[in-house]
Amino acid sequence: MTTPARASAPFGRVLCAMVTPFTEAGDLDLDGAQALAERLVAEGCDGLVLSGTTGESPTTTDGEKAALVRAVREAVGARASIVAGVGTSDTRHTVELALAAEKAGADGLLVVTPYYSRPPQEAVEAHFLEIADASALPLVLYDIPGRTGTRIEPATMLRLAGHPRIVGVKDCSYDLLGVQKVLARTELAYYAGCDEQVLALYAIGGAGCVSTVANVVPRQFRAILEAFDAGSTAEAARLQQRAIPLVESMMAAGLPGTVTAKGLLGRLGLPSGPVRPPLRPADGETVDGLLSDYLDLTGQE
Repeated sequence: MTTPARASAPFGRVLCAMVTPFTEAGDLDLDGAQALAERLVAEGCDGLVLSGTTGESPTTTDGEKAALVRAVREAVGARASIVAGVGTSDTRHTVELALAAEKAGADGLLVVTPYYSRPPQEAVEAHFLEIADASALPLVLYDIPGRTGTRIEPATMLRLAGHPRIVGVKDCSYDLLGVQKVLARTELAYYAGCDEQVLALYAIGGAGCVSTVANVVPRQFRAILEAFDAGSTAEAARLQQRAIPLVESMMAAGLPGTVTAKGLLGRLGLPSGPVRPPLRPADGETVDGLLSDYLDLTGQE
């Protein structure tokens, strides 16, 4: 069977957009973060993305972000890559966070498009280039216009791909046509950032996924990619479709994925803790529904 040309996966294929555990008092729970990270790696994650959207980066301090990288690196060692979310709406602040993450032991940086100010494409490009020049770490560009208000247009992505330290993209653009245009002309490693598109993007040459739902079911997402790699495309499709009820309840039912992931992790007795305001916790009925979908997917009773 002929498979599509596929870029290398510089940080592994199955990455989890890990929640940031907090204590019940709302403080950073480094012990919980280490325990969760160890579980995720043991259950099949090649890499962990810290302080991204799911990791509540807007409400953690610079010091907490660095401390989280250090703690997780201590826990997982060289068994998994660590990609640190450092993106902000301020180029100078983003550079500072990038250098701090590098010092703390990250393997790569996740850099989101500057938000709120809605810069034009030439400013978006300059922002990413300044960060790539400031640190020795490779960058994953985070294209999520639904949250930032600004797309990294395919033409901009093609130009950015020429920088030796811009190596990947976390894609939440919902534009498979644009993605394929970039895949065909660059060696950028595209990671699906939308859990319902994991198999679709992988099948057209993506590198893997950065999954929020993997906080609770990492094995299931690894199984999708492994089935496809083995040439069992029908099985890969079956596994992707089987995960959709949980994906939908966690990611498309009106609550942020951070809220649903922490609610379900807490019900399962795994490290999570509360969300920080302005986010609010999921109610009991919502968590009951999440647990039901989780049990259906995992075959547990």
